Amino acid sequence: MPNNTDGSLTEGIRHAVQEHYGQRALRVIELTDVTPAQGTGCGAENCGHGTCGGDDCGHDAAACGCGATAAACCGPADTEHAMRLYNDAQLQGLPVEAMAASAGCGNPTALADLRPGETILDLGSGGGIDCFIAADQVGESGKVFGLDMTPEMLALANANRDRMGLTNVEFIEGHLEDIPLPDASVDVVISNCVICLSPDKDAVFREAFRVLAPGGRLHVSDMLALTADGPRLTDSEAWASCIGGAEYQETYLGRMESAGFVEIATTDEALRFDENEAPLNVASVKVSARKPA
Repeated sequence: MPNNTDGSLTEGIRHAVQEHYGQRALRVIELTDVTPAQGTGCGAENCGHGTCGGDDCGHDAAACGCGATAAACCGPADTEHAMRLYNDAQLQGLPVEAMAASAGCGNPTALADLRPGETILDLGSGGGIDCFIAADQVGESGKVFGLDMTPEMLALANANRDRMGLTNVEFIEGHLEDIPLPDASVDVVISNCVICLSPDKDAVFREAFRVLAPGGRLHVSDMLALTADGPRLTDSEAWASCIGGAEYQETYLGRMESAGFVEIATTDEALRFDENEAPLNVASVKVSARKPA
């Protein structure tokens, strides 16, 4: 699948994504009584009801375990989705606003083996949930940067950070294709269901490679297409929902290899999609790689 690098198309996709996640952030900011869902779970019998699905979920209920009707990224702003992806220890002490803003498709920190003192970059950090989990792992001697292009998400993330009193997390505004950090300045790059939103993934992987120190690691949870045909929805709404930009795995991994990454490996994520029912032809996959030392 070629990159969509036409200027007008790129800007159209970027605008749709920014508007989508800006509105999500505003919904979370406006919430006054957000509490984790308890007891009922989020099975297919609850799809479209309560905190799982609902009118503002659009065509997306996959995060609720309701079959393969869409990607996780456009789910409603509540804490149930975060509780599905992260364990209790990781969520302990996080603001409910950080959990409610979670729009990922996996848990990139779970296998990243983050170490005290390391510098981490989260591409598309949203409300900050993966940054806060990473910050706990790298400790006060480490540093976590969260990169996002959406002002509303940055405002929410900064408010969440301040609420937690963290001093080792910094959120910066910018684009994945042009990361505002120096060469070889981070030890680990993570990303959670965001690279699929970019129309120029080659640039994203080149930039991730550039900012990584020699021997640095890349850990990504992302939506990938199940077949070479790619996703069956490609309009701007589908792009904003992590579907339209989902690439076939071999194409995606090939871009990483072309950027210079080695030891590229994949692992299935928790969110599963039934290939027999999936009209959107996508699934969540964890990808890891390394920059040569």
